[in-house]
Amino acid sequence: MTSPRPITVHMIGNAHLDPVWLWNWQAGLDEALATCRTACELLDRYPDFIFTRGEAWVYQQVQQLDPELFARIKKHIAGGRWEVAGGWWLQPDCNLPGGNGFEQQIALGKRYMLKELGQFPDYGYNVDSFGHAATLPGLMHAAGQRAYVMMRPQESERALPARLFRWCGYADGPEIVTFRIAGAYTFGNALSEANIRHACTELPEGVTDTMCFYGVGDHGGGPTATLIEWIQQHRDAFPGCRLVFSSPARYFAAVQSPAARLPLVTGELQHHAIGCYSVMRNVKAGVRQAEHLLAQAQAMAGAVPGADSADGQRLEEAWRHVAFVHFHDIFGGTCIPSAYPKIYARLGAAQQAAEEMLQTSFRRQLLALPADPRQRVVIGNATAQEFDGWVEFEPWTQWRQWDSQWNLLDASDRPVAFQVLPAESANGNIPRLLFRAKVGPGALAVFKIATDGPVPAAPPAVLVVRGDGICQAAGASLRLGPAGVMSVAGGAEWPLPQLALIEDRSDNWSHGIDRFPEGPVASAHWDDACVMLQGPLRASLVQTGRIGESRLRAEWRVHAAEPVVELRLTVHWVERMKLLKLAWPLLGAPATRRDGITGGSLVRDNDGKERPLCEWTLVEPVGAALCGVVCPDVFAVDGTAWRLRFTLLRSAVMTHHEPSLGAALNAVHSDQGVHEFCFRFHLGAGTTAARLEHDALMQQRPPVVADLTRGMPCRMGM
Repeated sequence: MTSPRPITVHMIGNAHLDPVWLWNWQAGLDEALATCRTACELLDRYPDFIFTRGEAWVYQQVQQLDPELFARIKKHIAGGRWEVAGGWWLQPDCNLPGGNGFEQQIALGKRYMLKELGQFPDYGYNVDSFGHAATLPGLMHAAGQRAYVMMRPQESERALPARLFRWCGYADGPEIVTFRIAGAYTFGNALSEANIRHACTELPEGVTDTMCFYGVGDHGGGPTATLIEWIQQHRDAFPGCRLVFSSPARYFAAVQSPAARLPLVTGELQHHAIGCYSVMRNVKAGVRQAEHLLAQAQAMAGAVPGADSADGQRLEEAWRHVAFVHFHDIFGGTCIPSAYPKIYARLGAAQQAAEEMLQTSFRRQLLALPADPRQRVVIGNATAQEFDGWVEFEPWTQWRQWDSQWNLLDASDRPVAFQVLPAESANGNIPRLLFRAKVGPGALAVFKIATDGPVPAAPPAVLVVRGDGICQAAGASLRLGPAGVMSVAGGAEWPLPQLALIEDRSDNWSHGIDRFPEGPVASAHWDDACVMLQGPLRASLVQTGRIGESRLRAEWRVHAAEPVVELRLTVHWVERMKLLKLAWPLLGAPATRRDGITGGSLVRDNDGKERPLCEWTLVEPVGAALCGVVCPDVFAVDGTAWRLRFTLLRSAVMTHHEPSLGAALNAVHSDQGVHEFCFRFHLGAGTTAARLEHDALMQQRPPVVADLTRGMPCRMGM
C-alpha cells in the first residue's frame, strides 16, 4: 500500500491591519508604515520567507509618505516574495455597503493597483469582515476575481461542508472558490502543532493543500523572526504535514485541479456579530446617503471616477473617503468613540463634493431651456429609472405667502394638482408646495407658477380625516389607537407596527448570538393624535409619546390614491444597554420573505435570526395579499411566521468586547441623541419586489429641484 499524500500547509505570513479600531486613523497610518518596513527587512533577511499584504489604501499611504519604502516593496513584488492580496481599497464590511458602493470599493483598488503596481489580484481577501452578502461572488466575478479568502462566520457560527468550497450567491450564479481560515489569521508571536493540525481539518476529499495564517495581531505587526524561524525548524516536524512559505495565489494555483469537485455553498455567509448590522446608525446612514449622492452626481455630470477631468478626480477623491468608511470596524460600529468625529468629517467631505457637483451640473443644464416670462420650477431626474412620485419644494416668492389665485402649470400650461404645505421656517413666510411629477431617466421636467390665471380649480377632497383616522375610497387608509389598522380599499386590514424596547446585554458586536430576545421590557405610550395636515393630496396625523426614557414623535401620512401608509418616526434615544425594534404583526403565516441586500435581494427563512437589510423587504402571507416595507434608514431585520421586526437603535457600550464586562467608568453608549426614520408600508396586490426596489431608489435619490426666473420681466409682480 502507498502511504497517503502528506498535506502541504501553505504558511501565509500576513499583517492584519485595522486602520481604525481601538485607535484613530493616525495610529493606523503609523503602524502601516512600520509594518511594511519590518516586512521588507524580514524579506531581505530570510530568502525563503513570503509576505502577503492587501488593501490599496495601505500602499497609497506608503507611496505618499515613504517613496523609498514603496520602491523596496515594488522590488519584492517583482521578485515574487511580496504578494498583493485582495486588491480592494480596504477590507470593508461585506453586508452593508450599497451595490454601487461595493463596485466602487473594488474599482478604486483595482485602478490604483493596476496603475501603481501593474497587477490586480485574481482573488478577494476579507479575512475579518463580519459575514458576506450573497451578491459578492457576482461582484468579484465581474471584477475578474475567481477566488476568495474569508474567516467569519467561523466554525462555531456556521457549518460549511468543507474548509475549501465553491461559493455562489444564487443558484446558477457565478462561482468563487472560497477558503475559510481555521481559527484565526494571527496567533501572536507563537505557533504550535495545534495551529497546524487545525488548518488541516475539514479539507474536502482529494484536496491535500491548506493554508495556515500567521502574524502578530490586529495592529499590524505581521510575522516576526521568531515565527519565521519556527516554520523553518518545523517544516517536516509533524507527521502527515509539510510546511512551506507561501501565499494565497500559490495556494489557489495548487488546488485548481480539483476545484470542480469541491462542495457547493449557495447564498449568504452568516452570522457573525449581528449587532454590527445596526449599531452606530448615523455612520451607516451617512454612508448610504453619500453613496446615493455620488451616484446622482456622477449621472448628472456625466463624469467617471478616476477620469482625468476635474469632475472625475473629484468623484475619485470623494469615493475614497466613502470606501475608507466602508472598513468593517468603522462601518460595523466597533471603533473607539473619539474615532467617529473624524469619520463623520470624511463622510461630510464626500457628501458635500457630491452635492455641489450634482447641483451645479443640474443648473448648467438649465441654460439650455428657453426664456419664459413666468417663474419656473425645474425638476431633474439624476437616475436611470423614471421618477413618478411626490415632490416638495419651496419656490422663492419674494417673501409673499402663496396667493389663492396662483396656479401651478406643467410645461404645456395645463393645471397641475398641488397642495400648499406649512413652511419649514417658523416664520411661515416661504410657501412649500406638494405635487406629483413624472420625469424620465436623466430628463428634466418644467412647471410654471402662474400668478395671472387661470384660477386653480378646487381639487376633489379624496382624503377624509376623522378623529384618529384618515380614509379614502381608493388608496391607503389608516386608523390609530390600540387597535390601529391600515388598509387599501377592498383589501384586508393590517395591524399597525408597534415599538418594542428590548434588553440587550450583548457586547458592541453582539458576539455569540444570532438573534435578539423576543419579549419587550417596555412598549410605547402615546398621547392622543393631532391633525397635522388635511389636504387634497396629503393628510397626516401626529402623535408624541415615550418608550422607556426616550421621547417619540410619529407622523402618519397618507397620499391621494396611493396604496402606501408612510410613517415618519423621530426618536430621542437616551437608553443604556437596550435595543429598539419596530414590530409589525402579519396576517397569516408568510410563505416567503424577500429582503433587499447590497446590490440585490434574497429569499430568507422566517426563523427569527437577525439579518442585514438594504432598504426594503417583501412578504407574501398565506391567505393575504403581498405587502412590503421600504425603510432606507434601517439596516437590520428579523422575521418569524407571525411578525417582522426592524432593528432601529442599539445602546451598546462602545468597543465592549466579551469577555470584558463593559463596565468601565468611561464607558460610552452608542447612538445617543435624535434619530429620524421613514417607513413606507406598501399594501395590496400591486406590491412587488420591483416596486419596492424602485420606491426605495426614488426615496434615496430624489429629483433635484431649482427655481428658474430667466426671462421674467419682474418677479411675482414686484
